[in-house]
Amino acid sequence: MSALLRFAGVALDRGGRRLFDGLDLALEPGDALHVVGPNGSGKSSLLRLAAGLLQPAAGYVERAKRALADEHPALDRELPLKRALAFWAPANLDSAIDAFGLAALAHVPVRLLSAGQLRRAGLARVAASGAPLWLLDEPLNALDRDGAARLDTAIAAHRAGGGAVLAASHTPLSGDWRRLELGQ
Repeated sequence: MSALLRFAGVALDRGGRRLFDGLDLALEPGDALHVVGPNGSGKSSLLRLAAGLLQPAAGYVERAKRALADEHPALDRELPLKRALAFWAPANLDSAIDAFGLAALAHVPVRLLSAGQLRRAGLARVAASGAPLWLLDEPLNALDRDGAARLDTAIAAHRAGGGAVLAASHTPLSGDWRRLELGQ
């Protein structure tokens, strides 16, 4: 599989209704796709489908190794940040912590982080994962300007290194993104 993510004829049902049908898409190395649409149109569900957390009602999904960042940072709240992140990716940890400006917080328990710091930590977890496919659900939520700039830099570096990004966001994203609109 040369594509890092491929949907072929994909349909998804949630809550007794069809969110989308016959969806075809492919993300190749270096690609970025911004999914937009109104609340309830299936943006987050599409990401969960790409992550393998949901199954399609029709069609098929092929995916490379992936990492998902959503509203749940997936970090042990009682551990210091660096130890919590190390659970997921001990190899690339320091560069990801630095990339998201978290070095000063490395020894702070996750439960004491602010919403913006937690968002950065979740994004650092994805960056440290080594996964070629990043799945980002509302990645700018709770980020200040510095955090958003750091995310832009991380995404650009990931894409330049052959990674791909699928992001769902109501907020415009910086850079060169293809667009997929749901709920039209």
